[in-house]
Amino acid sequence: MKIEHIAMYVNDLEKARDFFIKYFNAVSNNGYHNKTTDFRSFFLTFEDGARLEIMTRPGMEDGEKTEKRTGYIHIAFSVGSKEAVDELMAKLKEDGYPVISGPRTTGDGYYESCILGPEGNQIEITV
Repeated sequence: MKIEHIAMYVNDLEKARDFFIKYFNAVSNNGYHNKTTDFRSFFLTFEDGARLEIMTRPGMEDGEKTEKRTGYIHIAFSVGSKEAVDELMAKLKEDGYPVISGPRTTGDGYYESCILGPEGNQIEITV
């Protein structure tokens, strides 16, 4: 069994799509639009086959995204090496994304760093 995909609602669909394409080499489908409900989505596929569905629709609630809330908290990307983590984090920081942790080796042995991506969603970059 494997996780087929993970889905995330966003306010700015194109900005979120462009973020994952630019920094994580995602490949996007052409998108979907339900004209009745105005639901829109893109499926983003990553090099290892993992998929992220980003979606938007009218009338969504956008509650505060605290670090200690319940539910899904971040999406993590493995970039292959400590050097690649450092390199990507430097680019994200340079482009204005807030770094909220790292790069560092955690107590359980992961080398990682975390940023706030578009709309305050946490993105972890690890080896």
